[in-house]
Amino acid sequence: MFSGSAKRSLTILACSAALTISACAKKEEEAPKKDDAMMANATALEGALDIVAWPGYVERGENDKAYDWVTQFEADTGCKVNVKTAATSDEMVTLMSSGGTPPSPPGDASWPPPGNAPYDLVTASGDASLRLIRGGTVQPISLERIPSYANLDARLKEAPWHYVDGKHWGVPYQWGPNVLMYNTDVFKKPPASWSVVFEPQKLPDGKPNKNRVQAYDGPIYIADAALYLATKKPELGIKDPYELNEAQYAAVLGLLRGQRQLVPKYWHDAMAQVQDFQNEGIVASSSWPYQVNTALANKQKIASTVPAEGATGWADTTMLAAGAKHPNCAYKWLEWSLSPKVQGDVAAYFGSNPTVPKACEGNALLGADGCKTNGFENFEKLKFWRTPEAKCASHVEGCVPYSRWVTDYVAIIGGK
Repeated sequence: MFSGSAKRSLTILACSAALTISACAKKEEEAPKKDDAMMANATALEGALDIVAWPGYVERGENDKAYDWVTQFEADTGCKVNVKTAATSDEMVTLMSSGGTPPSPPGDASWPPPGNAPYDLVTASGDASLRLIRGGTVQPISLERIPSYANLDARLKEAPWHYVDGKHWGVPYQWGPNVLMYNTDVFKKPPASWSVVFEPQKLPDGKPNKNRVQAYDGPIYIADAALYLATKKPELGIKDPYELNEAQYAAVLGLLRGQRQLVPKYWHDAMAQVQDFQNEGIVASSSWPYQVNTALANKQKIASTVPAEGATGWADTTMLAAGAKHPNCAYKWLEWSLSPKVQGDVAAYFGSNPTVPKACEGNALLGADGCKTNGFENFEKLKFWRTPEAKCASHVEGCVPYSRWVTDYVAIIGGK
């Protein structure tokens, strides 16, 4: 038997235990609510998205009302899209890297801190993507947040310019060739060789090509010259235009120095090149399908071709900045960018090829034969832009790295 005092003590203990159990149960019930709130905050859309892109890649109908894949995205997500166009891959790397000092070692997740990057996304070509990865400027993407990745062209899912060290560093966006654009009054037939822009000669109208041809204002253009020499001088043994040993590289630079005597102006601004063909007497140059389409829309006498030596090409990847201010809006765009409608519309506007094969079907702007016209079947024939590295597969002694391409090409343009 217990005394009254003991009974009261036991009662208090029992009540305390009951309250503790009740409190624990309440905490257990509340815990999921806290997790849900944290999850909601982590995936909340930030209301804005900043993208560095090639011209013509992110359109909202300002140039042509038929081409608008931004307005609907903004309406669906509330993410206001801001676009900074860039003319070269080097410019893209600079823009994406301007938010802070690169990390050490590259890829260190502690830098840059969230919100430090000046832009969220970049449509990087293969001559920029590896530099962005090695510099810690971009971060690997989570494929589980991009369900449409499963619909990508199988040839691009693990392409070496964005699938690095077993990680996916972006979402393939569009691809295409670097074409030879020419004036149809001068060339009644498509030029058969890139020699018309590389070597002095008379053109079909009987006039010399000096001061009438252009070349691209970017170090990666060295690969175009290497591709031409691979056929012109097979004794050089060039197997890959992005992997050149010292002897091969010297021969390519020699060709480019000779070309400098022919070229009055190097192009990097797409719209400026269209004007040069229209007003400045330029009749042949390396170019993109975008300029060809623009010139044709302006009723210029222009056409394009891929000569016998083949062509370099670009396969662009939308990459996420390591310190993106608006990562959730960015992931929404990455998913949106892979919809067949968007892919087809971009391809129709730019003259490129979609990375989602389904986009080739039933797109009103692209048309039934749009992908065939844009060279969808020529994928294997193109030498896609890739950042040259010192360690390479073609030469055990190593290859000339991109840093030297930059220095030497600037010197060539400067007449040295």
